[in-house]
Amino acid sequence: MMIQETLLSFITIAIELTILFLGISFLIYLFQGFIPYERMESLMDKSHPLISAGIAVLFAFVTPFCSCSTIPIVVHLLRNHIRFPIVMIFLFASPVLDITILTLMTAILGWKVALFYTLITSTLSIIVGFSLHGLGYEKQLKPVIMENYSPPTSTNKVNVNRAILETWAHMKSVYPFLIIGAAIGAFIHGAVPEEWITDYMGGEHWWLVPIAAVLGLPLYIRLSTMIPISQMMIAKGMALGPVMALMISSAGASLPEVTLLHSIFKKKLVFTFVGSVIAMSTLSGFLFYLI
Repeated sequence: MMIQETLLSFITIAIELTILFLGISFLIYLFQGFIPYERMESLMDKSHPLISAGIAVLFAFVTPFCSCSTIPIVVHLLRNHIRFPIVMIFLFASPVLDITILTLMTAILGWKVALFYTLITSTLSIIVGFSLHGLGYEKQLKPVIMENYSPPTSTNKVNVNRAILETWAHMKSVYPFLIIGAAIGAFIHGAVPEEWITDYMGGEHWWLVPIAAVLGLPLYIRLSTMIPISQMMIAKGMALGPVMALMISSAGASLPEVTLLHSIFKKKLVFTFVGSVIAMSTLSGFLFYLI
């Protein structure tokens, strides 16, 4: 009975996520040619700092990359002399803000959670970016060299074939994580007793949030993997705060990303980046107790 229930739950979750992910990704790539990337870079460089910060967050929305894939764009922005705090805002916001994933989050966890998540991660990314600039961390940059990277450009055209190819490429890189997340979520649903999660991971235990934030760093779990897992953990009684802390820290930083950052940041900035991600995810987790 437990095996059948777990298998049925896995199939249901996998089909739901596949349909949503394919449809949303295709639409995004179909109209990606109309996104004014060059104009956005210009605005990030020349506008008022707060406007530039908003543009950086918007840029993070339209570049659906994981934490490691964000690094080449960070290097590109630095080489184009985009202001340091604006680049840092993008660095923190890009892995955790993704239109596709946020749509999935809305469908599975509800619009209130998705909206609150977006507001918290955007605001904290902006605060951290400007704080690093105020503390003089711009001096912690190494000379950067970028190879084999072509920044996205706008074409003002709808290209169906390109949208199909890019959707397929995106699916190949992300879909395994979706399936892993669906499998883990289904296992939690069918095999993990609700009482166990409620007793040990539920309630208002404040210490669960920082623990979840720290545990998320070495896991390198994509948001696409965490969303179905989160759905089942919350359904089983786990508090929303530590779930979101785990989600944000695992998406916001990872061991491969930290390794890549070491090539463009000095050690002090690398350690500060990791600490900032932990602080962001911990604070976010506590704020999620409000909803």
